Amino acid sequence: MTQSTSSTRSRAPHQWLAVTIGAVYLLVGAAGFLVTGFDGFAEHDHDQTLLGFAINPLHNIVHLLIGLLGVTMWSVPGRARVFGWLLVVGYGATFVYGLIAVNNPDINILNINAADNVLHILSALAGLAIALWPHRQADAAAPGSHWS
Repeated sequence: MTQSTSSTRSRAPHQWLAVTIGAVYLLVGAAGFLVTGFDGFAEHDHDQTLLGFAINPLHNIVHLLIGLLGVTMWSVPGRARVFGWLLVVGYGATFVYGLIAVNNPDINILNINAADNVLHILSALAGLAIALWPHRQADAAAPGSHWS
């Protein structure tokens, strides 16, 4: 009996980082609803925090979506890299938005605070690490390693 190449191939570090980030964001998104419930969907209320990070239901949904992307895209090296680029662009933009919105309740629909801004730039940097992680020879030669 032979095993397929994909079932015996080991995962690259950038893939493990992608699934870990995805799982953490899924957990944070789900746990966030224990704090916020579903009321005040895009409300700016820094009293609603999870481990010091301000959240609201809209913010929780964003975390769930990022988490779902991470846990669905990690298994193929090329898709994990795309997830990394999505983190770079998405959380880079969210960091810039957060710098502007943090003290402006009129535009702060994600209820971002200073702790969120730190996490967002760290998430963007983690995405950069995922996206630019050096290719292994096995990555380049494996079927479906880029997009499939």
